[in-house]
Amino acid sequence: MAEIAKRVSMGSEELEKIVSLALDEARSLGVDQAEVAASQDMGLSATARLGDVENLEFTNDRGMGITVYKNSRKGNASTSDMSSAAIREAVAKACSFAMLTAEDAHSGLADAGRMATEIKDLELDHPWEIDANLAIALAIECENAALATDKRISNSEGATVGTNRGTRAYGNTHGFIGSYSKTSHSIACAVLAEEDGAMQRDYHYTSSRVPGELQDAAAVGVLAAEKTVNRLGARKIKTTTAPVLFIPELARGFIGHAIGAIAGGAQYRRSSFLLDAVGEKIFPKFVQIQERPHIPRATASRWYDSEGVATYDRDIVTDGELRSYVLSSYSARRLGLETTANAGGAQNLLIPGSDTNLKQLIADMGTGLIVEELIGQGVNTVTGDYSRGVVGHWVENGEIQFAVHEVTIAGNLRDLYQRIVAIGNDQDLRGGMRCGSLLVEEMTIAGA
Repeated sequence: MAEIAKRVSMGSEELEKIVSLALDEARSLGVDQAEVAASQDMGLSATARLGDVENLEFTNDRGMGITVYKNSRKGNASTSDMSSAAIREAVAKACSFAMLTAEDAHSGLADAGRMATEIKDLELDHPWEIDANLAIALAIECENAALATDKRISNSEGATVGTNRGTRAYGNTHGFIGSYSKTSHSIACAVLAEEDGAMQRDYHYTSSRVPGELQDAAAVGVLAAEKTVNRLGARKIKTTTAPVLFIPELARGFIGHAIGAIAGGAQYRRSSFLLDAVGEKIFPKFVQIQERPHIPRATASRWYDSEGVATYDRDIVTDGELRSYVLSSYSARRLGLETTANAGGAQNLLIPGSDTNLKQLIADMGTGLIVEELIGQGVNTVTGDYSRGVVGHWVENGEIQFAVHEVTIAGNLRDLYQRIVAIGNDQDLRGGMRCGSLLVEEMTIAGA
C-alpha cells in the first residue's frame, strides 16, 4: 500500500494535465463550453471466512469523462485509456455526439462567477500502510473474535478489511481546475447464531478516512456477534399501532427520503411527494437539517461540487420548515432558481438531536418497536407511501422484551415526518448524514 499511496499522490498532477489536455482539444474543435472529470482509484480488500482467505482483491482504476456543449446541444464520452491519442479521440466522439442530440436551453456549465476560487485542505487523505498479509491477518482476527464470543455463534459470512485511496480532478472552460485525494478504510464482519433450530444473522462495521480512527478488528467481531445473539428468539407480534424507534444508521435513511424528494431532478420532473414544498413545515419545529460541506475528515466533505461550484454552509430545514431544494446548475435552471452547489449530491447533512441518549429514548417510548434492520424497497417517492419489512426488538414499560421479525411498518412519509417526537444524541458519523436515533410517535405495525 505504500506504493499505492505514492502512485495516487503523483496522480493529482497527472490528472490535472489530462483534464487540461482534453479541454484544450475541445476548444480547438470549436465547442461553446466543455467540462472534464478524471479519476484514479487504488485499493485493497481482503475477506476471510472460517479462518481461510476467501477473497483478495486489488483494484487500480483510472478514467476520464468529457462533456461538451455546442449550440445548446450536449455530448459525452469517456475512456479508461489515458494516452494522448485516446483522450483526443474521446473529445472528438463527444463533439460528434453533440451534433446528434436535441437542443436543451438549460444545459451548460454552471455560471463562471460560482466557481470555487480557493481549495483548502479538508484532511480527506490518510493512507493506510497495510499490505495483503496484514489485511488478511486483521480479517481473521476479526472473525475469530466473533466466533469466540458466544457458543451460539454457529457460522460466519466472513470478515473483510478494505482500504481505498483515490484522486479526483475536474476542470472546465471557465478556467477552473481542481483536484484532491481522499481515502476510505473499513473493517466489517457478519456472523450467524443458532438456538433451538432457529438461526439469525447480523453484522457490524467500522469505517473512517483515518485508519487510526477505526475500531479494533477484534472489537468489530465481538459487536457483530453480540448483535447477532441478541436477535435469537425473535417472534412475530400482532398487528398494532405503536411508537417506532429507528437506530441512527436507519434514521438517516428515513430522513434521506426527504432529501431525495427535494432534489432538483425530482422537482422538475414533478415526481416528488414534497413537490413545491419550499416554505412548508414538513417536520416538527425542533427538526433542523444543516449542510456543512467543510468538516475536516468527514465522509461527504468537498470544497467544490461536481461542476466546480464553491460549496457553502446552509440550512435546508429550519424549525421544521423547508427552506431550499438540493440543486445542480441544470436542475436549478429548469426550476428558474440558482444552484445550491449540490451537483453530485448533498455534503455532510447534520440533524442536531437533543441531549437524550438511546436508553432514555427507549424508556420514553414505553411500548413500541425498535427498528434495527429494514427489508425491501417499499418506498414510493412520488406519493410518499412507506412500507418496509423490519427486524428489531419489542419494548414494554421502557424495557426491551424480545427480538422481533417478520413484521412490516407502514405509513405515509408526509404524515410520519410530522409524527417525529424525538431525535437522540447518538449520531452515527460513518455516513454523509449525521442523525441520532429517531422516534416516531405512532406507525402501523403489521404482524401476525
